[in-house]
Amino acid sequence: MDVSSIASLATSMAETGVKQEVGYAMLKKAQQMEGQVAAQLINALPQPQRLPANLGNTINTTA
Repeated sequence: MDVSSIASLATSMAETGVKQEVGYAMLKKAQQMEGQVAAQLINALPQPQRLPANLGNTINTTA
């Protein structure tokens, strides 16, 4: 291998590393945004109504 091919390989590897770091940063940001949207959707749900104590205690398995 000559010096120019080694330099080219090193440059290529460095660019690949930078691209991966940018990809990870974008993925992390996207996940944070999705988490914020999910939290907003959950907070937007109406609060459940209070049901009588006898409701929801059994499951009808014959229907």
